[in-house]
Parts: sequence; structure tokens; C-alpha cells
Amino acid sequence: MQTLHNALRSTLRYLRVCAKWLVLAALVGCLTGPLGAAFGLALSWANATRDVQGWLLYLLPVGGLVIVFLYRHFDPQGGGSTNQVFAAVRERKVLTLRTAPLIFFSTVTTHLLGGSSGREGAALLLGGSVSGQFGRLLRLNRHDCRLMTMCGMAGAFSAIFGTPLAATVFTIEVVNVGSMQYAALLPCLVSALLGVWISGQLGVAPTAFTLGATAELNPITLAQVLVLGILLAGLSIVFCELLHITPKLYTKFLPNPYLRVAVGGLLIIALTKLLGTTDYNGAGSAVIAAAMVGQALPWAFALKMLFTALTLGAGYKGGEIVPIFFTGATFGCAVAPLLGLPAPLGAALGMVALFCGCTNSPLASICLGLEVFGGQCLPLFALVCAVSYMLSSYFSLYHEQHFLHSKLRIGSVRFQEGHWAETDPEEEN
Repeated sequence: MQTLHNALRSTLRYLRVCAKWLVLAALVGCLTGPLGAAFGLALSWANATRDVQGWLLYLLPVGGLVIVFLYRHFDPQGGGSTNQVFAAVRERKVLTLRTAPLIFFSTVTTHLLGGSSGREGAALLLGGSVSGQFGRLLRLNRHDCRLMTMCGMAGAFSAIFGTPLAATVFTIEVVNVGSMQYAALLPCLVSALLGVWISGQLGVAPTAFTLGATAELNPITLAQVLVLGILLAGLSIVFCELLHITPKLYTKFLPNPYLRVAVGGLLIIALTKLLGTTDYNGAGSAVIAAAMVGQALPWAFALKMLFTALTLGAGYKGGEIVPIFFTGATFGCAVAPLLGLPAPLGAALGMVALFCGCTNSPLASICLGLEVFGGQCLPLFALVCAVSYMLSSYFSLYHEQHFLHSKLRIGSVRFQEGHWAETDPEEEN
């Protein structure tokens, strides 16, 4: 009887905790769904308006000055970067509520006036700050507030991109590479599913493409995809380092943040006029769509990296993921035919594999390939992501991303002299 009594008590405890997080995750999804939808629609409006009103580009330096002023006066410690929410999750801290309106306004302003940035960083901050504060309002403990923050991240990411599986796995995979907190799986998934459903009802279309060309699964194709993965791993390292070096150069030569953001805006204006196209301003969704049907300039990926580094390095806001999609898709589209692969397939593989190499999130990347491309050529997506993940070493978009396990062997890594390095196997024995 005692054994039966203990089993019942354990079962009731699990059911109680499960019910608790189903309710809390649903509430977070209901919060982040409309918020993510509003953010996504605002960004769509900003990019569409800029396309029609080209003169808005000349206001980019002015918008940058406003962004710097707002952050220096209302969030001087946060800075509005994705690293902020990563640190909050790891250290079990709650983001301030003012983080949400600041990143919303500054990202929309950056897109409206022609800066090159994405939206995922803003989505993670939006969802994380609102859900974390909601957890505090409910008087949850630090561990539960941490999980609430993660639910908000997944819900907002899913609401904007329309990829609930990728959003869920990315949230629990990206902060500490090699260690996934599976207790967060159900709550984050519920928030993500509700978030994407609500945003869809409010008119936000999911990110989705149909592959116009595929490839037969044979040894030759596998070898071609392996080579593409190697090239994308190298490109991910270049992209990450460029995004880290550019703000350091800005700070070195332009210590004043107001002067820095103004000069950055002027550089974007000058480059746009020099090239005679606005393809590299804003998100660049049209260029990504063109790459998916096999149309991309061979140098488009390099110019997008340059525009993004100059924009974010100067102090404008947004995320890096959409520029990664742009860069990976155009690079893959240009390189794939040289390897014997169809250009549209190369664009799709490039988009997902560069995301993997830059964020060190292979499982989320495979989920992304599944949701965005409907499962077509999924084994090839898995292969190119595995190669990109392994060969991108310990470079990352995010300073606050930690690596807990080696990419080269079964073992751990350690952080020393400013970078992640392999441990001596003998030290672990």
C-alpha cells in the first residue's frame, strides 16, 4: 500500500506541475502572439514604406541619434542586443519591462530608414522581457521566471517567423551549446504554438518556400553537399568575426556614440547611392525569395554582410538572423552550380547551414529546414548543418553563448584567454 500511495503522490505531483506550466505557457503565448504579430506587421510596414518613400534613407543618421539617446537614458546597461536575453536566462535574471518598447521602436526605425538588420534579436528581447516581468508579477521564483523568459523567447520568435519547432528548439539549445534543458520543452512548445497561431490570425505570414529543384540522394550529391557545408562553415566564421570587429573599429576611431551612429548612417547612405540599389537595406526579403528560384548576384552575400556590420556596429538595432538568411541564400545560390547542385537547392541549404554555423544550433537549424521548406530534401539539410556546425569551431554571433561540450570529440571545453578551447583529454580522466 505504501508503494501505491507513493506512486499516486508522485503522479499527482507531475500532473500538478504539468498543469501549472500548461497554463503559464498558454498565458505567455497569448501575450507574445499579439506582440510578435504587431512587431512583424510594423516591420513589414516599415520596409514597404521605405521602398515607396526613398527619401527616408536620408533620415537614417537622425534616427540613429534618437536610438542612441533613448538607450543611453533609459537602458544604459542593457544595450538592446541578443546577448542581453541570453545573460538573463543563464543568470536567472528578469529583463526590465522597458526593454520591450525600446527594442520595438529602435528596430522598426532602423528598418524604416534603411539600416540593414533582422528581427529575431528584437523578438527574443520582446518576448523575454514581457514574459519575465509577467512571471515576476505572479511572484514566481527565479527558476520559474527563467523558464517564463524562455517561453516568451519561443513564443515571440515563433510568432514572427512562423516556425514553432525551430523557435522551441532554438530557445533551449542556443544559450548553452551542448546542454538542453528538456524541462523547458513542453512550456516553450506550447507558447510557440499559440504564438504562431495568434500571429497567423492577425495576418502575419510564416516564412516558407517551395523548393523548385531537388537532388537525388546518392554519394555524389552527398559529396557536393559536404563541400558546400565546408564553405558555409568558413563563411559563418567570417560573418561572426566581421560583426564583432566592426563595432570595435567604430569605437576605436569614433568614441562618441552619437558621432558613431551618425557616421554609420552616412556610410549606409553613401554605399546605397554608390551601388544604385536598395537591395541591401532593411531585411532584403525580396532578394532571399529571388535566390530561392535561382537568381542571385555572385557578390550579393558579401555586400549584405558589409551593410549589416556597418549598421549594427554603429549602434542601430535589430537582429542578425534575417541578414544570415540573405547571406546564406545568395551565397548558396551562387556557389551551388559550381559544385553541380541546383541553384535553388543551394540557396535553401545555404540559408539554413549559415544560420547553423553562426548560432551553433544544429537541431534548431534542421527544424528550420523542415518548417520553411516543408521537409523536402531533409537529409541533405541535416548533413549540411552537421558539417557547418562542426567546422565553424567555437565562433558565434553571441558573446553570451557558452559551449559546454567539444565539437571534435566526446569531452568538454573551457573558456581561456578570451576564447573557447579544447581541454586536455588526460585532464578529464
